[in-house]
Formats: sequence, C-alpha cells, structure tokens
Amino acid sequence: MRRQNLWKAICAATLALGTTATNAEFIDDSQVQLKFKNFYLDRQYADLPQNNWGSWSQGITLDAKSGYQDIGAGIQIGADLLVQHAFKLNGRDKNPDFVLPHDGKESKDNFGKVGATLKAKVSQTELKVGELLPVSPVLVFDPSRQLLTTFSGAWLESKDIKDTKLTLAYIDKINNRYDNQFRDLTLFAPAKGKKYYDNGEASDGMWIAGVDHQFNKEIGASYWYANVQDIYQQHYVGLNHSTTLGEKTKLTSHARYFDNSESGNKLYGDIDNQALSLGTKLNHGAHTVGLGYQQMFGDSAFPTLGGWVPQPYLVNWGVATFTAVDEKSVGLTYGYDFSELGAKGLNATAVYMMGFDAEANGKKNQDSDELNLIVNYTVPEGKLKGLGFQAMYIDADFDYKSDLKEYRVATTYTYKF
Repeated sequence: MRRQNLWKAICAATLALGTTATNAEFIDDSQVQLKFKNFYLDRQYADLPQNNWGSWSQGITLDAKSGYQDIGAGIQIGADLLVQHAFKLNGRDKNPDFVLPHDGKESKDNFGKVGATLKAKVSQTELKVGELLPVSPVLVFDPSRQLLTTFSGAWLESKDIKDTKLTLAYIDKINNRYDNQFRDLTLFAPAKGKKYYDNGEASDGMWIAGVDHQFNKEIGASYWYANVQDIYQQHYVGLNHSTTLGEKTKLTSHARYFDNSESGNKLYGDIDNQALSLGTKLNHGAHTVGLGYQQMFGDSAFPTLGGWVPQPYLVNWGVATFTAVDEKSVGLTYGYDFSELGAKGLNATAVYMMGFDAEANGKKNQDSDELNLIVNYTVPEGKLKGLGFQAMYIDADFDYKSDLKEYRVATTYTYKF
C-alpha cells in the first residue's frame, strides 16, 4: 500500500503518465529506494597546502523506477524519478572541492537536483527521454563523489537481435557531480576568467551510436561512435575475452582502442589523439590479480567533457589520468575477498599505476605514479543488512605538478520500499 501511494504521488507531481498509476503492472513492477550516503573527502597537496580542499557531507537520494504499462500495439510506457540532495556537515569553504557547488567565494551548505525520465518499450527495444545515467565506452555517469553526474537527452537501446545490443543516443546537457543544474557540453580545458564549472565554448549536443555483439560465451566485441558537435569526435573499438580455467579460476581480458579528432567548427582547435588500452585479470578463489598497459598516441591529450567526466574504459585511470601526450602507463591490481576467512562482506584492493614519457606542462619525458588502497565492507545479514562502508587512500606523485594525497570515507545504506 505504501508503494502504491508513493507512486501515485510521483505521477501526480510529474504529470508524466496521468492516471496510469492505478494500473497493476506500473505499480507492482516498480522499484522505489531511498539511498543515504555519508561522504568524507580530504585532498592535501605537498607543495601547495593553500590549495588543499575537501568536505564532509550527507546525501539523500530518492530513486524511483516504475514498471511498464501496456497501452496497446505492443507499446509499454513508464517513468523514473531521481531526487538528489546533499548538505555539508563540515569542510573548507574557500577552495572548490568538486563535491559541493562553489560560487567562487565559498562552497554551498546544501544543494539538490531533480531529474525525471519517460521510458517506452516495444519488445526488447527501449527508449528513455529525460535524465540519463549512461554506461558506455563513450559516455559514463559518475558515482564517485556525493551526488551523481547525470545527463539529459534521449537514449535508444535495442536487444531484439540475438546476442547483439544496438544503441542510438543524443545528449544535450550535463548535470555534473558538483553542480545543481544542467549545463551545455564543453571540453575539459579550463579557461582563465571562467567559473569553475565553465570550461569555455559550448557544443550544441552529442550524438552517439554503438553496437555490442557477443560471438560466444567467451568472446565479445564493440564499436561505438560519438560526436560532441564542433568539439571532438570519437571512434571506439573493443574486444573482450572471458574464460574459466578451473573450478575456482577465471581469466578476463580486453583490448580497447580510441581514435579522437576535432569536430565541425573546432571550438577548441585541432585534436589528435589515439589511445590503446590492454588489460587482463585473473581471479582464483579469494584472489584477483590484474595487469594493464595503456599508451597515448598523437599530438593531443585524451579529450573528456567539462565537468570532470571520467573514462573508466581506459585501463589506467585515477586522480592521475595517465592521458597526457605520448604518455605510456602500466597498472597492477591485487584484490582479496575475506569471505574465505569468515569475514563475509569484507574485501580489499590495491592498485598501483605508473606513467612515463609524458609531455605535460610544456615538458617532455615526465613521469607520474599513483597508489590506491581501497577497503569495502557490506553488512551481509541481520537488521543492518546492506549497510556499506568504504575507505580509500590515494597517493599520487608527479614530475610536472604538486604531489597529493587523498582520503575518502563513505557510508551507504539503501532502504527499499
């Protein structure tokens, strides 16, 4: 009854589907969650302590996804709602922390954002219009801070062809992780005299097309294309392989290639970058070992959108992105699941990445390295089941800019209606 009343309130507020909330499929198949996240982040610069930043904040998110209502001719419709709000518990006010909004003088004490998505489905083809949380080689939403980076536009995805997924999309705005409104797409290339969220000339939008095909249980391939109009265009080709080597042993590998160049009116000038990313992981029981190699080619750094949009499809990505001109990098990963020792829900990961031969800040042959130590624990059972804790330590050293250390602690809990 509680779920039914909540969905009636959502539909009345958004006017998305009128009275369809009275239909059983729309309500009974719905998923309504209230998510809590307590997040602490502190970044310290070795040579520039005046630039240190960080904050402690509490976030609350209502994530409501309806089921589908059949309206005839094989068409089903639904609606999703995402309401995010965060408020500062403590933190440095003067420097932007890229967790909370900053007006150029001090960080805000609280902020929120609301997004709605209309969705329609025919067979295994689904169209979403409104706020989007994409996961693709050319565009990924960002959950790494307090509130999510989201996008607005239209996303069409079809799985009607066996073992194949086709995607077409148009993105017109970004609502980044430290902002409370949708803004035009720009290139991450900070310009003097601009506000910290404004990186310069804006694009009219981003077109995306992709195909993913699974040849068999072990081998899959992908091709994606993206065009951020008048800024950059991107081709992506990926090959994935997964195989079982024994009862407790699994090997996964990938090869990924990006080709980036300028688009249209070249608002940020010429762009010439190609990126090769190779990675493999071996999982045996409680142990996971990974190795990654990455190399940048061309005369430009790897392009990303303004608003600190990550690119996790590069095998080596962190606070140090390892995407400078000519940069090569190697990454090593080790993870351990403590369940085999009786500590169910506890796992730890260490990641070490080292970059070399980079051209950065007008200097050649620049090196960098980064160490990530991550501990996760999720309460596996009982009244607090699902309560999660994560602690992260980051240590990044650079030839061409100040070294830094970063500490993150997050506590999360999800209540399902």
